[in-house]
Amino acid sequence: MTRNFKLAIAVPFVFFALAAPAFAADEAAAVQLLEDSKCIKCHSVDKKKDGPSFKETAAKYKGKPEAMAKLSKHVSEPSKVKIDGVEEKHGSVATRDAAKIKNLVEWILSR
Repeated sequence: MTRNFKLAIAVPFVFFALAAPAFAADEAAAVQLLEDSKCIKCHSVDKKKDGPSFKETAAKYKGKPEAMAKLSKHVSEPSKVKIDGVEEKHGSVATRDAAKIKNLVEWILSR
C-alpha cells in the first residue's frame, strides 16, 4: 500500500474517533432530567412499562430524518397517549431549555 492510500484510510477513522465524544449525549444529565420529570415511572431503558422502552423508541426512529423533531416535540409538549386502550395525559419534561431537551432526545435515540 502506498503512503497516501494508508493516510486516506486512516484520516476518517481518526476524525470519527476524536469527534465521537463531541456528539455523545450527556448520559448523567439525560437520566437526571428523566428522573426529575418522572418519565421513568412509565418508561425504562430496555423494558416495556406503561410506555415503550427507550430502546424500542430508538429502534422505531432509527435512520429517520424526522426523529429529532418528533421526539423533541413529544417530550416537551403535553399530549395524549393510549395505554392499554385508554387515553391518558402524557406529560412533558421539566425544562424548556432546548439544549437539555436535545441532549435527552439524542440520549434516547442512542439506546
